[in-house]
Amino acid sequence: MHSIASIYHAGSGHPGGALSCADILACLYGAELNVWPRGVDDPVRDRFVLSKGHAAPALYAAGAYFGFCNSREALRLRKLNSPFQGHPHVLDLPWVETSTGSLGQGFSVAVGMAMGLKMLKRTSRVYALLGDGELQEGEVWEAAMSAAHHGLENLCVIIDYNKLQSDNRNDVIMRLEPLAAKWRAFEWGVCEIDGHSIPEILKAFRRVVATVNRPSVIIAHTVKGKGIPYMENVPSWHGSVKLTREQTEQALAALGATDAEKKEYLDVY
Repeated sequence: MHSIASIYHAGSGHPGGALSCADILACLYGAELNVWPRGVDDPVRDRFVLSKGHAAPALYAAGAYFGFCNSREALRLRKLNSPFQGHPHVLDLPWVETSTGSLGQGFSVAVGMAMGLKMLKRTSRVYALLGDGELQEGEVWEAAMSAAHHGLENLCVIIDYNKLQSDNRNDVIMRLEPLAAKWRAFEWGVCEIDGHSIPEILKAFRRVVATVNRPSVIIAHTVKGKGIPYMENVPSWHGSVKLTREQTEQALAALGATDAEKKEYLDVY
């Protein structure tokens, strides 16, 4: 709901990919990362990199829920002088580990973080969320090869595998399958899950923590625009879209918003 409202107020944004990864972010921040009880300055904290930076509204919604930022302020997506930019910016938001948006680069930074933590012999883990269209970047596979070579068991990649990117289906633009086999060929530990099943997501995180001598990848099968019927599996809702008030009200209702919550989200300014 927060993601959709922020995109409505911004007049632009990426609702489809924000909704497809919402359950993953809820599990990461709610049950997996040790960041929020430790604090963002604790060197022993886990790190999270949103490599698919265009899903920033979902990240800001998670940050607001878990107390990293003010919920009302986080609705000021893409506003002039707002720290909540269209893609995460590390100098504006200290709880964001790195700036992302140029696809592939966030994953490379996560590999560097994991390598550094391993050299320092710290127990911290690094998690990176990638979009499936992002996997068409050559940099992703260089990073995957490097992480396996260095045995980064403290690194976990989650792929938001919603099968769509900005213009069409992945398999039309550049097919990714056999995706699991590709990661296994790069010597990663691989598991595939329903990316909207909370039990499956949590079980997968427990599994990767137990993986040794290699990095792990969770291929999370998701639905672009999850929860909003007129958005689900429609490529045009990837991004650069402007939501009308009527569309936003319909979206919030589909997500279970009460009339009071609709008013709170829509009339905040």
